[in-house]
This record gives sequence, structure tokens and C-alpha cells, in this order.
Amino acid sequence: MLKLAVRNIFRHKARSAMTLAAIVVSVAGLILTGGFVEDIFAQLGEAIIHSQSGHIQIAKKGYFVEGSRKPQEYFIVHPEALRDRVASLAGVAEVMVRLNFSGLVNNGHTDLPIVGEGIEPDREAHMGTYLKLTGGRELTEADRYGVLMGEGVAQSLQVASGDRVSLLVSTPDGAMNTLEFEVVGIFESFSKDYDARTVKIPLLAAQELLDANVANALVITLKNTDDTGRLADAIAQLVAGQGLEVKRWQTLNDFYDKTVKLYDRQLGVLRLIVLLMVLLSVANSINMTVYERIGELGTMRALGNRGPSLFSLLMTESLLVGLIGSLTGVALAIVFAKLISSFGIPMPPPPNANLGYVAQIRLVPSNVATAFLVGLVATIAASVLPTVRALRVPVADALRQNV
Repeated sequence: MLKLAVRNIFRHKARSAMTLAAIVVSVAGLILTGGFVEDIFAQLGEAIIHSQSGHIQIAKKGYFVEGSRKPQEYFIVHPEALRDRVASLAGVAEVMVRLNFSGLVNNGHTDLPIVGEGIEPDREAHMGTYLKLTGGRELTEADRYGVLMGEGVAQSLQVASGDRVSLLVSTPDGAMNTLEFEVVGIFESFSKDYDARTVKIPLLAAQELLDANVANALVITLKNTDDTGRLADAIAQLVAGQGLEVKRWQTLNDFYDKTVKLYDRQLGVLRLIVLLMVLLSVANSINMTVYERIGELGTMRALGNRGPSLFSLLMTESLLVGLIGSLTGVALAIVFAKLISSFGIPMPPPPNANLGYVAQIRLVPSNVATAFLVGLVATIAASVLPTVRALRVPVADALRQNV
């Protein structure tokens, strides 16, 4: 039966070619579209990780919900010992201490509310590979009273690298404290909101401002983003019973989660449209092919071939066409994905973002397998109804098709 099915496919070259073309284009389109969306997810995730949150953060329980309103209730005292324990885990690249605060920045003429981060400059420089400097230079450990300022903050205050500003904050005891800083650099990240309200100063200066040797969070970067789940669980066990909680970067960044869900829905609709397109195209092609073969099928039935065996023959032909078309579509998609990725696709900044990027096509095994199955299943499903209808034609009527 398999040999006969192969012969039938090549005997009807035009119809088989039409069916194969529909399957190949659909499968390749699904893979390329899915790979483009996967690249958006990957690049957006890496931008968030390497400009803001790191892969994992550790803080006192409740800090991620209430910490911005009552930071003094969620301080980690002397975090160095905890940092050393976490840094010893295999797969951890860097562990940074951060002290977050809010206050006012003044340029001598204007006050602007800001969110500040007390950071360890040298460690953060290794992490912040997705921060783009638009002026000045990176913050270093030698800049005791230097400040790295978001592009939006700098524009609002009309300051540039080398200018001096003052930071005013409230200490945990309720007193007001102020220090003067020099603007050493201005940065852009992927997020306009983040750049419009954020300044970064050395951790020691932040602790001096708050008059406390404390931190709010430990920020952890990993050697491999795929290890986030495993290491987050290991760190959670390490700090169990200490009143601390561990958050992954996906949880910390609500924007990323919403973006992924939005694109997943859009891609799901696209898959449905492609599936319907394949069904209609293949069904039309197979329906015409089967109609032309009613006389042939009638002759085979008159010679004693039963309906189930003929049904199996026609479905085997459809299975082979689906396999050939889907495999060809996968191969074509791989070639185009490699070709497109070698040049890249220049993309404008996403909504609420400052920086554009160069997109590629990522060949994700799950997407490739899904597209292959869509092509194969759609071909088989589209063949069922025309085949059943052809085999229901009375033998005498079917034989007349040969006259």
C-alpha cells in the first residue's frame, strides 16, 4: 500500500505540488514567526535582567510589596555574610548588595522626586551590559560622591556630566539628610519609566545618606539564564527560616510577564489562522484530486477492493504528502532563519522603551515541532471528508466517470 501511495503522489504531480506548496509555506511561516517572537522574549528578558533586576533577588519578606512605602522595616543588616554564602553556589556569576531609597534631587533651581539605588559600581558594571551611556562614563568605586543619572531625570533637571546636584532623603529615624554629588554619567535603559525616575549612587554614599549600614536586597546574576529556576529554589532553601524571600526576574518584572502573555495570544491566533489556511488549501486541493479519481476508485472497488482498504490508501497518500511538505517547510525555515539572523532585522524601540535592537530568528525546538505537527495534522484532517465522500459514491456512478 505504501508503494502504491508513493506512485499515486508522483502520478498526480500538479495536484501534489499545489498541496505541498500550501503546507511548505504554512509550516515555514509558523516557524519563522514563532522564532521572531521568541527572540523578542529573549532580548527583552536579557535587557531587563542586565539593566535592572538581575536574575534573582533576595529581600526581607514583604519588601517587594510594602518596601517602597516602609523601607526602614525591611532592611537587611550586615548583608556581606549572606552574599558570601550565595556566591558560593555553582552557576552564580555575581552577587550585589543594593540599598534602595526615595527622595529629592536638586540642581540649584529645581527639585525632582526620584527613586535612588545605592549600588556597588564595579559589580553592577559587569551586570549592566544593556545600559547605554549617553553622556559621561560609568560609575566606579573611586566615585564616592558620584551619581549616574537616568536620561529622563537629566533632561528634567537640564544637567549634564560634570554638573553637581544635591540629594535629600529621609533617614530611618525620620531625620532629613542631604549630600552633594557630581554627575559622572547619564544612562538609557530599555524602559523610559525607569530612566525618568532613577539615579544610582555608590552603596557607601547611600548608607551615609540614610545613616545606616544596611541594604534592601541582594541582586544575583547567573552564568546561564536557563538556570534561574533551579538556582532560585536552591537559594530559597539556603535562606529558609531567616525571614527572607527569593524572587525570580520574571516575577519582579510585571511588564515582561504581560508582554509575553500578549504575544502568546497573538501567536496563538496566528497559529489558528495558519491552521485554517492549511485546512482550506489542502482540502481544496485534495478534494479536486479525489474527485478526478472517482472513476479510478470505482474501478478498484468493482475489482473487489473494499472501502476500508481504499480509505487507508488515500489517507496514506495524505500522510506522505503531509510528511514531505512539513519536513520541507522545516528545512526551508531553518535555511531562511539562518540567513535572516546573519543580517539581523533592525527594530525600532518597543512601546515605552528608549532603545531599538537587532532582531533575529530563534529556532526553538518546541516551535519547530509544533509547526511540523500543524502541517501534518492539518493535511490528514483535510483529507478525511473528501475521501469519505468519494467512497460513498455508488460503484455504478463512479464507473461512469471513466466514460
